[in-house]
Amino acid sequence: MLVQPENQKRLIALAMILVIASWLLASSGTNANIEADSKVFTADSFAMGTVISQKVYGEDGQAAVDEAIAKISYLDGLLTFNDSQGDIYRLNKNAGNGLVKLDPETIRIIEKAQQVAALSGGTFDITVGPLVKAWGIGTDGERIPSSQELHALLPLIDYQKVAIDDNSVSIKRGQMVDLGGIGKGYAGDAVIEVYKRHGIASAYVNLGGNVVTLGSKPDGSPWRVGIRDPRPPIDGLAHDLGIVAVVDKAVVTAGDDQRYFLAGGQRYHHILDPATGYPARSDLMSVTLVTDSSLDADALDTAVYILGLDKGRELLRQYGGVEAIFVTTDKKVYVTDGLKANFEFLGAGNGYVYQP
Repeated sequence: MLVQPENQKRLIALAMILVIASWLLASSGTNANIEADSKVFTADSFAMGTVISQKVYGEDGQAAVDEAIAKISYLDGLLTFNDSQGDIYRLNKNAGNGLVKLDPETIRIIEKAQQVAALSGGTFDITVGPLVKAWGIGTDGERIPSSQELHALLPLIDYQKVAIDDNSVSIKRGQMVDLGGIGKGYAGDAVIEVYKRHGIASAYVNLGGNVVTLGSKPDGSPWRVGIRDPRPPIDGLAHDLGIVAVVDKAVVTAGDDQRYFLAGGQRYHHILDPATGYPARSDLMSVTLVTDSSLDADALDTAVYILGLDKGRELLRQYGGVEAIFVTTDKKVYVTDGLKANFEFLGAGNGYVYQP
């Protein structure tokens, strides 16, 4: 079943809304005199299928911003399965043909993905590539595959068939690795390392809604990151159901409102359940994770979303060091204990109920 291609415009508009909302929140409340005395550098670019926004304070800020853009561009080519010169394209092309030598950065990402896959019982699985291709969500070819087609693809979705040997990886014939659920997370951490090399102590990068902060704002106050409303009023404006105050943290969200299409009155989103082949159906609309590593958060949020509130909480407990904001399908908002003091609830006006 083919669907009318409205999703590209929706994706671009959402990306811009996310950037603008996060930018304003991150800037709000900064002492004007302190900011005026600080050298500040900003940049917007496009990579990894989304808008990348940076704000950097420091003498070497421009060089840091430029190097960060170059780093993200490099990772984009390395990790996408559409670039014939990239690692993932080569790995997928050689599926079933033995080990393929990959960049050490690609290996680190795959190793983290495999760790989370094992911990989550395969709920997060980078071999979902055949399903991603079949659904085409976020492209002009988005469609609903037949149940027979999905049934035929499911045996290929198996993270345990991914073999890592030093700096080489192999997958079985027919498999396809997709790092879309973890690549931006790694890129966020890589950008922070770029900033540090340039002596930057205050900055943030926003990769299409994945916000990673370095230090605090120049006045010493925390960054204020908006948690978007996954079911905002239809007024064309950005809405947040809460704000989280963070220092030196990554704030990463998975939700069914990021990329999706509507057909037959049903929402088909991009978070695919490896067990069924269909968009995941849990009791969550979104989950936001706050932790030290953007890479960890990006892998975990997909698994938590698919598992749902209770099992997702247990996964995070086992992993350790991660705080979360859960938004359920019945519009209840749950916040883990370690984050409650830094969370401001704003969703009452749109029917959300905060569960202390």
